Amino acid sequence: MEQKGFWQKAASGLIRQLTEELGRERLRKLQTKKPLKHGGLALGWLGSGVLGLVLAVQGVQPALWPFGIALLGLFAFNGTVLLHEVLHGLVFPRRRPRVERLLALLYSAPCGISPSQFTRWHLDHHAELGDPESDPKRHHLSPKRNSRLVKLAYWTPALFFIYFRAARREAQRYDRGLRRRILWERLGFTAGHLALAFALVSLSGWGLWLRVHALPLFVAFPVWFALNRLGQHYAIDPKDPAQWGTLMVRSPYLWDLLFLFSNYHLEHHYLPAVPAYNLPKLRQALEPFFARRGIRPRTYRSLLYDWFVRNCPPHANWEEEMLVG
Repeated sequence: MEQKGFWQKAASGLIRQLTEELGRERLRKLQTKKPLKHGGLALGWLGSGVLGLVLAVQGVQPALWPFGIALLGLFAFNGTVLLHEVLHGLVFPRRRPRVERLLALLYSAPCGISPSQFTRWHLDHHAELGDPESDPKRHHLSPKRNSRLVKLAYWTPALFFIYFRAARREAQRYDRGLRRRILWERLGFTAGHLALAFALVSLSGWGLWLRVHALPLFVAFPVWFALNRLGQHYAIDPKDPAQWGTLMVRSPYLWDLLFLFSNYHLEHHYLPAVPAYNLPKLRQALEPFFARRGIRPRTYRSLLYDWFVRNCPPHANWEEEMLVG
């Protein structure tokens, strides 16, 4: 018998309630995987990268360089969003391991993350959500000191040191075969990024390398990563499994497009078999449930205020607690 994780034990009644409320037919439609729709997300992702590259490369309007850098950083981050779809098996109606492996490598390449580590890490996070020790994202990546300076480090190039140190510690629990695969993926991506840097500097100088590679990866990417994560599991109600994630305000023309629907993180944890492009429909269907439970949506602006100005601690009820920094 499969052993249930912390989340499955704590939220089994909640999930039954949600599935009954949605109904079998509506849930089936929400969970239907359509490769063409995923392809549309992938094309949009590639398009954002091309646009960012054009803005960063051109030399006519230097004022457009920051927009290109920001878009290229978002492109690198959203690769992990599409990788997330792959690891949950949300691309094809039936699993296609070889194609999914190629997609995972493609989506991981811009930021250099190991797709094998990310897959194991993320699935463990789903299984152990709510457990401060067993949930790897919470245990390794959440700030251990509620300091504004520590929090700010996650928005800077220091994020890479924080993440890879956390990944190395968590990987000590993995079997030798998985550790070897993770190592080869990291070495391959590192070599690729070093080769790209060498080619850009050799052919076009340091300025172009900074604009299309270094600044997007080491400056813009951490900002997108930290902002997206701020809307996941920091402002919660530890007493209620239905609120172990943050409900975000719907934003069809901004955050839905920028984050490829990954801003519906709470809804995703409820029903992880729903593809990203159907999460807005799931959110709409669950509005009566949220209203009955008194679960109010948050904006990124309000989360930023509570996180930095009020200095609220992670994984806490920010409406009841305030820690003075």
